[in-house]
Amino acid sequence: MSLLAAPPAPPVVEPTVPADRPAPPRLRAVIRRVAASLVVACVVPATVFYTAFRLYGVWFAIFAALTWSYGAIAWRAVTGRRTSGLLILTASVMTLRTLVALLTDSTFLYFLQPIITDALIGTAFLVSAMTARPMVARLAGDFYPMDDELACRPGVRCLFRNLTLMWAALALAKAGFTLWLLLSQSVETFVLVKSVSMLSINASAVAATIGLAVLVGRREGLLHPRLATV
Repeated sequence: MSLLAAPPAPPVVEPTVPADRPAPPRLRAVIRRVAASLVVACVVPATVFYTAFRLYGVWFAIFAALTWSYGAIAWRAVTGRRTSGLLILTASVMTLRTLVALLTDSTFLYFLQPIITDALIGTAFLVSAMTARPMVARLAGDFYPMDDELACRPGVRCLFRNLTLMWAALALAKAGFTLWLLLSQSVETFVLVKSVSMLSINASAVAATIGLAVLVGRREGLLHPRLATV
């Protein structure tokens, strides 16, 4: 028998969460929150608009989509739920588009405004990427519980800047493509192609955003460790 006993195994230390910070959410919860926000703010209004457009015409579709957005805001307020910044932004943009269309009695301007909006949003995202708080950082709280300490981590700041640049490029590209579509196609073709293509493009961009965010979240310990059970 050896006279030298094997050293005791080091104790297993489970990762702890500071008492003043909630436990990191599971990936499934984060994805569910992102999906719900996008469906309410973007997917449903687009579906309502296209369905109403096919059944009753463009003006009915305009007011149907606007009614949905304000109805969603009112419902969340009545039920005490937090209204996402994306939903408020969508409703505000749709309100401005509707007012301009009514004042000018021009549906062409209604469809032209999102193109201008995408160009302005893309430019705003691009400019904000050069500041201390990129645009994605201002919207991140809708999808993940953020505080100043998390937002200031180098990895998280780099993620916010890269995602802001990606969404800036996407918005500018969408503006160019949609302008070409509006000027070269009929209204029926424009609405159909825009509805399908924009949802597909945005879904791909959201998937890329989630993928990049998960990589950084794992590295920074911002997601629940049992990701296998998501």
